[in-house]
Amino acid sequence: MKAEKRKGFVVELPREGAMRLAPRIYHHPKLNLEREAMQQLRNAATLPGVLDVFATPDIHVGYGVPIGCVIVATDIVCPAAVGYDINCGMRLLTSQLKASEVEVRRLAEAIARRIPLGEGKDNLSLDKKRFARLISEGVPGLDKVEMPRLSNLLHHEFSLAEELDRLEDRGSLPGSADCCSGTAIKRGRTQLATLGGGNHFIELQVVERIEDEKVARVFGLFSGQFVIMLHSGSRGLGHQIGDDYMSLGRRMASADGRFLPNRELPYFFLREQAAKDYLGAMNAAANFAFINRQLMALLVKDSFLTHYPGTGLTTLYDLAHNIAKFENHKGQRLLIHRKGAARAFAAKRMRGTPFARVGQPVLVPGSMGTASYVMVGTEANEDTYATINHGAGRVMSRIAASGRTRRGKSVRESAISDSEFWESMKGIHLIAENIRTVKEEAPQAYKDIDLITEAIVTAGLAKVVARLVPLAVLKG
Repeated sequence: MKAEKRKGFVVELPREGAMRLAPRIYHHPKLNLEREAMQQLRNAATLPGVLDVFATPDIHVGYGVPIGCVIVATDIVCPAAVGYDINCGMRLLTSQLKASEVEVRRLAEAIARRIPLGEGKDNLSLDKKRFARLISEGVPGLDKVEMPRLSNLLHHEFSLAEELDRLEDRGSLPGSADCCSGTAIKRGRTQLATLGGGNHFIELQVVERIEDEKVARVFGLFSGQFVIMLHSGSRGLGHQIGDDYMSLGRRMASADGRFLPNRELPYFFLREQAAKDYLGAMNAAANFAFINRQLMALLVKDSFLTHYPGTGLTTLYDLAHNIAKFENHKGQRLLIHRKGAARAFAAKRMRGTPFARVGQPVLVPGSMGTASYVMVGTEANEDTYATINHGAGRVMSRIAASGRTRRGKSVRESAISDSEFWESMKGIHLIAENIRTVKEEAPQAYKDIDLITEAIVTAGLAKVVARLVPLAVLKG
């Protein structure tokens, strides 16, 4: 295997074997690169119809392809390059209050009473007909579907129309409930307005500093401001859709003998009905995730108003991380797979939105207990098809971070001691569904978000607008 080449903040993996191109990684030299993650990039570069493959600085091993991977394709769609948590994404809510004016612990506990935390939790249940309509239409469908428990919030207290331009794709993709299995529908239709587990969170934050005053004014951000960040996705619906279609892809490959780099990377040619079905189902799961964050945001806003009447929270932006979408780049219509990566449109691509003068807000969370960033894409990021990183990226597995027990006895020690974990969370109010497993998401298990951000800025892909730090964290 040929050695990779580094030029500044870009690492190139030489083309060899069945690879159709040489993948690259935007990477900080002070961070380690996993050999397995690089091999996964090489595997992705062997797929037919692939025009480009690269990774953002938060790259780490994933299923099939790394987290932080972007695959640009002309002929295929690859479910593993989207992942199981379809449209796992971010939303940032801004207030007009300074953080010093907010009783953070009291508000965090009020939010936790209204939004279930953790895996497998239910909240709002819809019958199949209403659920199918919602996931087919996305957030705009909330005005057409009766949801008794939230009718006041949906139709009276908060205006949906005012928010749509602040959601990626206006919170709506061409989804098809008919392309989702009965099992997927069953798993999803009781889980709206739930957070989920893993790296999902609700974080109460303060704007520590502003780095671009002009853009910050357009975004409505100021130093010392109280804000709330939400991170969640498509829950059981998206996971089941990923599983269903990856299984289908493997069966089709076995039947027709098509080339697969390995069993984790099945794909569909866009001309095939299976590709159309997958895109319909994937878009339905993406719509679910947009709706899920919309409903959680309503509950957060209502809790905030209850404690601070006469004030309010405004959605700055809501964006997707795990998704495949057709976009026009370099004079071509291309299918951009972003897995653990974020769209970062510059100003010229945001015409007709509140961000037409400055560009799309990009929300980049750090690990639990560390800083997050609000960034904005630059005109120079077309080399990455208007894409940057989605977060910090792991440096150790969840098992390594938390350890493992069997029948009450430790069978693997945690790489992070309890004292190290709590020291890293000092001054931050933590609410967790399972305090024993929350170390899986410890700050020590992730890369340095400041180095990740430096790599993106130095490469000219985005600019920092503001740095946020946590005051309270709600975890599954």
